Amino acid sequence: MKKNKIITTEDILLKLCQSVSTVLSSATATNVTYSAMVQKITKTSLKPDFGCFVLFDGGFSGLVVINFTSKAALELYTSYMRNMGMPEEELAVLHTSDEVGDVLGELMNQLVGDFTNKVRKDLQTNITQNQPKMLSLNKQVILSVDTNLDRPQARRVTFSTEKNNIFYLELAMDKTEFIQLEEFDVAEDETPDSILERTRQQMSESSKRTQEEKTSGSADNDLFDELGI
Repeated sequence: MKKNKIITTEDILLKLCQSVSTVLSSATATNVTYSAMVQKITKTSLKPDFGCFVLFDGGFSGLVVINFTSKAALELYTSYMRNMGMPEEELAVLHTSDEVGDVLGELMNQLVGDFTNKVRKDLQTNITQNQPKMLSLNKQVILSVDTNLDRPQARRVTFSTEKNNIFYLELAMDKTEFIQLEEFDVAEDETPDSILERTRQQMSESSKRTQEEKTSGSADNDLFDELGI
């Protein structure tokens, strides 16, 4: 008898960690890694120096929180802007600058978007996210976020930037399991390179067809001329 595959909270957390690492590494052109150990916590909180959070709902509900130190926030912001070609003299130097919050919010939007795409493909369900919120926090302030979950489970994972600055990912979600009843194919993600290559091939084939049509039309005209038509 076939044994059904079960996806747990830790499996979903791993997908989220992979999205965070992949998106941040790609966006900043640096190496962002996560710990192989996960910590069970009782609640999620926004902590100094910079906290981001986003809620999601649908197939299952939850909350993603990322707490950055000022050094980690500035490193990711600076690396991202440099990778985008921004001149050094135009970069913000304080983690409290609006530009830093805007960039971290955009990066969080991208990584949660990547996560929801993984969930849609791998778990055959859909979740939607709200717009990420960012707060620059004083060292004396810890803000807890009420997730309104029936059977909440919370996890914390440590991430490291290329310069060994630390930030923390926290996930709170309803206790749930996904049980695979039948085999299914998971569609592969298209890379920008593959999209560009396909576009080049389509343009090349279109140009070739146009050239052939012109050649064929020219040959027909020559035949008509010979026949005096």
